[in-house]
Amino acid sequence: MKITLKDGSVKEYSGPKSIYDIANDISEGLARMACAGEVDGESMDLRTVLDRDCSLSILTQKDAEGIRTVRHTCSHVLAEAVKRLFPNAKLAIGPSIDEGFYYDFEAEPFSREDLDNLEKEMKKIIKEGSRLEKFTLPRAEAIQFMKEKEEPYKVELIEDLPEDAEISFYKQGDGFTDLCAGPHLMGTKPIKAFKLISSSMAYWRGDSNKAQLQRIYGTAFATKDELNAYLEHLEDIKKRDHNKLGREMKLFTTVDVIGQGLPLLMPKGAKIIQTMQRWIEDLEDNEWGYIRTKTPLMAKSDLYKISGHWDHYTDGMFVLGDEEKDKEVMALRPMTCPFQYYVYKAEQHSYRDLPLRYGETSTLFRNEDSGEMHGLTRVRQFTISEGHLIVRPDQMVEEFKGCIALAKHCLSVLGVEEDVTYHLSKWDPNNREKYIGEPEVWEETQQHMRDILEELGIEYTEEEGEAAFYGPKIDINARNVYGKEDTMITVQWDALLAEQFDMYFIGQNGEKVRPYIIHRTSMGCYERTLAWLIEKYAGKFPTWLCPEQVRVLPISDKYEAYAKEVEKELKANGILCTVDGRSEKIGYKIRESRLEKVPYMLVVGQQEEADKTVSVRSRFAGDEGVKPLGEFIQQISEEIRTKEIRKEEPNLQQQK
Repeated sequence: MKITLKDGSVKEYSGPKSIYDIANDISEGLARMACAGEVDGESMDLRTVLDRDCSLSILTQKDAEGIRTVRHTCSHVLAEAVKRLFPNAKLAIGPSIDEGFYYDFEAEPFSREDLDNLEKEMKKIIKEGSRLEKFTLPRAEAIQFMKEKEEPYKVELIEDLPEDAEISFYKQGDGFTDLCAGPHLMGTKPIKAFKLISSSMAYWRGDSNKAQLQRIYGTAFATKDELNAYLEHLEDIKKRDHNKLGREMKLFTTVDVIGQGLPLLMPKGAKIIQTMQRWIEDLEDNEWGYIRTKTPLMAKSDLYKISGHWDHYTDGMFVLGDEEKDKEVMALRPMTCPFQYYVYKAEQHSYRDLPLRYGETSTLFRNEDSGEMHGLTRVRQFTISEGHLIVRPDQMVEEFKGCIALAKHCLSVLGVEEDVTYHLSKWDPNNREKYIGEPEVWEETQQHMRDILEELGIEYTEEEGEAAFYGPKIDINARNVYGKEDTMITVQWDALLAEQFDMYFIGQNGEKVRPYIIHRTSMGCYERTLAWLIEKYAGKFPTWLCPEQVRVLPISDKYEAYAKEVEKELKANGILCTVDGRSEKIGYKIRESRLEKVPYMLVVGQQEEADKTVSVRSRFAGDEGVKPLGEFIQQISEEIRTKEIRKEEPNLQQQK
């Protein structure tokens, strides 16, 4: 048996050999550091016996898959600690994840004090240095084994496996055994640096209809320095978390009596969204050829039956009425498309009229799962820059390109273009009942979209089964501070629904021709975008987006009248400003303005009043000196007009 190592050298053995033994054969030091092995590109347990020619890399904690093995083992140590301190807790699952691990338990909620006590117990277990021993059982014996341990979730997992499956377990010392496929460390001692981060509720198997479990999140690293760096990173994340920071900045709030997923936008948050909405509407209408519509927030079920949403999306809708009892059943709209189709159908159109680009600032309603809702990113009512392009088939490619270009422009202006990924969301040919239309139409359309993305030089991935029921789409996604990916912008190709709604235009020869439709957003959901921007800028928005762009600070009450004059002039130039007329020291007012992330502070006193000037301080450069009021207005107006994203100067960042 020939084993080709990472450096190209070859080890030959006369018989089967475990990965651990091969590591030990290379060097005892490597065996001590080894976490797992990579065999022909696949990560495997060190206990795995090799009996054929293959390539092998010994993975240590310096390797991504190696540290995943450490974290996976750490999750088992956590499970043992929970069983020691909370014997009645039931085990669910405990995998490694990108930046750590978690384990789900049926138990009472865990407090921070509980997590601290569990950490202490985990350290004891690690110090004991128990070896992990792997063994297998036939399916029936495995089920009986877990029944005897009174672990119903493990029993369910095994029962879902094939009848002939051989089930693997890992025994940890004398008192703990867990169902697991691995891989795991040879023992607990190599775990050097770990931390339990938090706990939260989680549904069994992610299904809100199943049991509520308690999930404990943790992480582990090769060294304490790496762990400390990560914990510092988490502290920064907490500061940026829109659900926390947005409330602290009084941008939005939620109220139990109103309902989950129904946030209240406070005046400052409403102002930011108003600014974005006006920008998008003017941009679309004046520069990209869109025309406005305004359509109802609800419709009869008849409309959604024509579109197919009643058959494919009812679970995600708020339905008003009962089909079995009521003559007329309504539903709040989850989308705008069929409404705009009837705007199109209200008039006859010729081929010369197309493309028609309908835009609408649409409020939509979707019955999101309660377990999925979070802050502003996943809500039940939201507002979106929605639009539908009705085009001739020969216009489809160029118009689709234009929609992608508009989306890229919006992302660039917001300063987030580099933070997104592009995804071609395709149909699943193995699940055809989920979609309408013929396979050849789907395949042809998806190829067109590939060609467009490649022509535009956009890197993308393909996601099977993520298309809407009526067509494939381009999803532009971004991650929040916790790494969860959400769709920000969608551009969708639709060659099918025009027939559903009997839409047509008069062609060159007087014949009726079916148009194609592009469903798109230019910026997406305003609430989700606001959440994204809060986290991107840690609340320090570009000046043009700030709900308060300037704060005028009189040195004393004597200069409040001049401060009001400055405020009036600023407002006359469309600048959002306030006056802090409180009888506080000027240093206090400046510090508070900084904490509230106001871009500009204008300090005014005797000299400024006499000279009609302002003393400018900014969060970008600190003290910017005394300027004539007109000069400052000209400068900030230009910054707002161009939507400049001004950066903080490095020396100012260091001072902070």
